[in-house]
Amino acid sequence: MSRTRCSVKRCFTDPGPISTAGLAATWVPVLHSSAARRGAPGTRASQMTNKFRTLDDVDVKGKRVLLRVDLNVPMENGRVTDATRLERVAPTISEISDKGGKVILLAHFGRPKGRDAKDSLKPVAEALSKVVKKPVAFADDCIGEPAAQAVAGLKDGDILCLENTRFHKEEEKNDPAFVAELAKLGDIWVNDAFSAAHRAHASTEGLGHKLPAYAGRTMQAELDALEKALGSPTKPVIAIIGGAKVSTKIDLLENLVTKVDALVIGGGMANTFLHAQGVAIGKSLAEKDLAPTALRILEKANAANCAIILPVDATVAYHFAANAPAHAYGLDAIPADGMILDVGPQSVARVHAAIDDAATLVWNGPLGAFELQPFDRGTVAAAKHAAERTKAKKLISIAGGGDTVAALNQAHVAGDFTYVSTAGGAFLEWMEGKPLPGVEVLRTK
Repeated sequence: MSRTRCSVKRCFTDPGPISTAGLAATWVPVLHSSAARRGAPGTRASQMTNKFRTLDDVDVKGKRVLLRVDLNVPMENGRVTDATRLERVAPTISEISDKGGKVILLAHFGRPKGRDAKDSLKPVAEALSKVVKKPVAFADDCIGEPAAQAVAGLKDGDILCLENTRFHKEEEKNDPAFVAELAKLGDIWVNDAFSAAHRAHASTEGLGHKLPAYAGRTMQAELDALEKALGSPTKPVIAIIGGAKVSTKIDLLENLVTKVDALVIGGGMANTFLHAQGVAIGKSLAEKDLAPTALRILEKANAANCAIILPVDATVAYHFAANAPAHAYGLDAIPADGMILDVGPQSVARVHAAIDDAATLVWNGPLGAFELQPFDRGTVAAAKHAAERTKAKKLISIAGGGDTVAALNQAHVAGDFTYVSTAGGAFLEWMEGKPLPGVEVLRTK
């Protein structure tokens, strides 16, 4: 990968003459010098959840606990096909139940327009009972008489799942009357759905203004992980940002260049940056109209002493298909009718070098078209390298986003990262520096 240097008039990649044979001399980032300008590496500050109320701050025994969780799991023929999200919320459910709290689950499922049987949470509740190894009762509505009767019948330690909150249009409108109806059912509100925290809905934010509010254990883990990543991280910090389009991650890139010591840009996004600097990228995916935006981000990075690391070579094919013939080319030799579908081997080496010099890694997005072999090689190699550094206790590694999680699973290393967030939009908005309504309402006053 190459370091980008910027001037007021022009930004350009400066690896020296680029050819397949001459790539060994390309700049390798030394992040410690950058970190010194930002503050010496050291122990991170107190954890983010010190700023929020958690289950450690409340006695739940005998209380009706409205617990907002993420039960939006994949289903097929009425059966849950991936219980990952159920497993994530199980510890909070079990803890409240074991401590004598009456657990009342609030969740959405899908995007229904009114009541729709295919979006009922009943089969999810049945699957959840197997995960928590306790009975999970079910109420046919989340408000009104069905919900009130079900809650009234709960004993200490019981678990009840209310029907899909989105069966009521008032949920997404954060309607005060709907919030009040939900609040009648509980004594306290616990938010354990970080994945929905970027939405100011009735069950994800509104209840926090009506009832004492606390973070659940999944939420707490997310907040602590994000604090390690961007709040008070151990330095130096590197971010790997990939994916297809710059347009979807402009805010993210502009925020990160002010927070990290080095930023690796990969995937189709990198093509836009290369094009902006005059590199001929053939028929590669790129948002050429965003060249000025790319240059602006490079200028901002330069002003913030953030090293931008772009590819110095690429894996190129002529067809976007699995196992299509592919070859590595230097940036001065990309065929006019070829497509860049992955970073090249020398670029992978540069990513490895940057990871080696970092104490904290934040990752969102693949480096190439990882869903098709052999164009997963760059992403898989970088993921495995980061995992090895993490296992050796030389790196704190935080990753999030749907494609990122899929890529780490494909590399069989998701379990080796310090933390992998299953949140999509909420993870991105946090990284963009935006306040999340479902988190802000939990702050200690």
